[in-house]
Order: sequence, then C-alpha cells, then structure tokens
Amino acid sequence: MKLAGLSTDQAPPISAPVRFFLTAPLFGVLAGAFMFFSDSASLMNRFSMDSIVITHAITIGFLAFVMLGAMTQMLPVLAGAKMPRVMFVTKYSYLLLLIGTLCLLFGLFLGDHSLELVGFVGLGSGFLMILVAIALSLKTVSNFNATIKAISTSVIFAFLIVFMGLYLVYGYITDDITKAHYIVANIHSVWAIFGFGVILIIGVAFQVLPMFYVAPKFKRFCKRRVVWLISTGLVLWLLFSVFYEEYAIIAKIWIALFVWAFATTVWLKLGKRKRPISDVTVWYWRAASIFLTLGSFLWIFDEYFKHEYIVMVAILIGGGFILSIMIGMMYKIIPFLVWFHLNGMGYMTIPTMNEMINKNLSRLQFILFIGSLVGFIFAFYYSWVLQISAVSFMVSMMILEYNMVEPMLIYRKTRKTKPDFDMSAFSMPKG
Repeated sequence: MKLAGLSTDQAPPISAPVRFFLTAPLFGVLAGAFMFFSDSASLMNRFSMDSIVITHAITIGFLAFVMLGAMTQMLPVLAGAKMPRVMFVTKYSYLLLLIGTLCLLFGLFLGDHSLELVGFVGLGSGFLMILVAIALSLKTVSNFNATIKAISTSVIFAFLIVFMGLYLVYGYITDDITKAHYIVANIHSVWAIFGFGVILIIGVAFQVLPMFYVAPKFKRFCKRRVVWLISTGLVLWLLFSVFYEEYAIIAKIWIALFVWAFATTVWLKLGKRKRPISDVTVWYWRAASIFLTLGSFLWIFDEYFKHEYIVMVAILIGGGFILSIMIGMMYKIIPFLVWFHLNGMGYMTIPTMNEMINKNLSRLQFILFIGSLVGFIFAFYYSWVLQISAVSFMVSMMILEYNMVEPMLIYRKTRKTKPDFDMSAFSMPKG
C-alpha cells in the first residue's frame, strides 16, 4: 500500500466518517425488508411507490451515507482540505439525514404526508449542510488534481440532484404529480447515478487503485478528459431528452462509451497490480466493472424497448457497480482508519488491516450480495425468486455490518490500553 502524499495532520476524528459507514448497512437491511414484502410486478414499474421507497433506501440510506462519510475523510487526508467545523457538520448533518431518510421512506410507504414533510426538511437541511461544508473545503485545496476535479464535479451534480429530489418530495406532500414531475424524476435518477455516483467513483479510483492495490497509475488522458466527457454527455442527454427526445440515444451512446472505457481500464489495472494478491475487495472491483459494462449498454438498448428494462439498468449500475464499489471500499477504508488513527496515537502492536476483517465472512457476504443482484434480475421473469433474493441481500448486509463493527471494537479495545509510544508530545497545541 502506498501512503505517500497523505496529509495526516488534517485527518478528522475517526467518529466523523465512521458514523456514516456503520449506519449504511442497516439501511441495506431495511431495503431488503421492503423488497421481501413487495412483488416483482410492482418493482418493474420505476414509478411505483415500492420501487421509489426501495431505491431511496439504497441510494440515500446506503450510497449517500457511505459517499459523504468517505469524502469527510478523504478530502482532508488525500488533498489537505480544511473542512469547517468538521465535527459539528458531520454530527448534525448525520442526524438530519438519518431522521430525514427514515421519515421519507416510511412517509412514502405509508402515504403519511406529515412524515414526508419531516423527511423533506431533514434531508434538505442535512444534505445542504454537509455539501456546503465539502464545497468550502474544496476551496482550500492547493493541488487541484484529477481526483479533486472529479469530486468537485460530483458535488455540483449532488447539489442539483438534491434540489430536484426536494422538488419531487414536495410533489408527493402536496399530491401534485404533473408531467414535469416525471421529467425531473428521470433527470434526477440519471444524474444521481452517472453525475454523482459514477463520476465520484472514477475520481476516487484515480487515487485508491494505486494506493491500496499498488496498481499502475491511470493515463494522463483518462485523468484529464473522462470526467469532463461524461459530464458533457450528461448535459447533452438532458437537452436532448427535454427538447429533442429522438436524439437522446446519441448522448446515451456517448456516456456509455466512456463509462465502458473506464470499466475496462479498471479491469486491466487490477490485472497489472504489483502485488497480485486477490481478496474480496478485488472481487468487488472486478464484478463492478462487469456490471457497469452490462448496465451501460442495456441503458442504450432500453431506448428501443420503451424503457421496459430501466429498472434492470438501475440494478446493474446502481447495485452492481456503485453499491459493489462502496462495499469493497468499506472493507478497505474502515480497517485503514482504525490502523491510521491508532498508529498516529503511538500504538504499534496492533492488528494489520488484513487481520481486522474475517476473510471467510467477507467472502460469504460477497457471494450472497452478488447472488441477490442476479436474483433480482431473474425475479422479473420468475416472481418467486424475489423473496429469496431479498433474504440473501438482507443477510449480506447483516454480515457487512458485523464486518464493519469488528474493526471498531478493535479500536475501542486498543484505546483502553497504554500506547507503545506517547505521541501526544508531538502534537500541536490547539488554540
């Protein structure tokens, strides 16, 4: 693992990102429960309430929590960014997002406008609080490299999809669902997946693959152009979809082409890493590359089938790519944080990152998770598969939660002992 270039003095307390990470799998369990009590016919309709609730349990409850938690840690450490009042922001944005997400999900599920209103306020204020803090921290970065440019682009898309999401929730609160609602919903979902999720992962990959996997660095063209090209494609897709719908396929091909190029590049980089030791996180990156390729091209062909397969596209890209990467990175990030913070306090006789995660359980979790995604796709043809897949998904999320809690227990247990070396004498006094 390459640790050169890390700004250790800017790292926030471990509780800042970890509270987001440990909550995410619990929302995964909740999403699985919603799936279990749903039916495949309802889920085939992207605008059905079951689909909307399940989608946002995963996208907000899991993906957004992990991504926001990761950015609060990555920006200070990887780029030396100074996030204003990081503990205040992470603590209260977390509480607002937690309350807002739960109220929105159950409000939509039960048709309770009061809960939807609380969800509207909680999510709106929570997202804006942490996104504004992240945006301000980006202004303090001196080395605006490819990773920071990608993160900055994804944050811009994040602001836009949050405002669109609030508009959509307001429509449910007021029972005012117009044609514009469905247009905005389509833009909201595509920009959330590609503009926020995919672009953020691309930027993170530029830094993470060489650091954690000692893989070759990305080519200059990839670092400088891919994010810009995908962003341009998303803007073109928006214009075509609204004003010239018959040409939207051109923008889809544009986006899919460069997304597929990135997926292929990741696969090749993993094959050329200097330490070709395979673990479950490598499996997740490889599986994600396959899912992203399949999902991107299915998104193109879906144009010719009156969007009959759009939910499968969401499963392949949202679940198979973004969710897979998030899970794989959590297996790396949380042990790294535990090791990083304990080492900085002077503890030397601590477990290595690889020793903090139960390898057999992580492999089982991977099998159950990938199996559930495949099952969700087959559930559109064999309805009885849905409940089996939902159970598999829930169990995989429970195992993931256990695997994430275990390193934190090591952290707490170690903190109760005396450090090998007292590093407090070397820390700067806080004014």
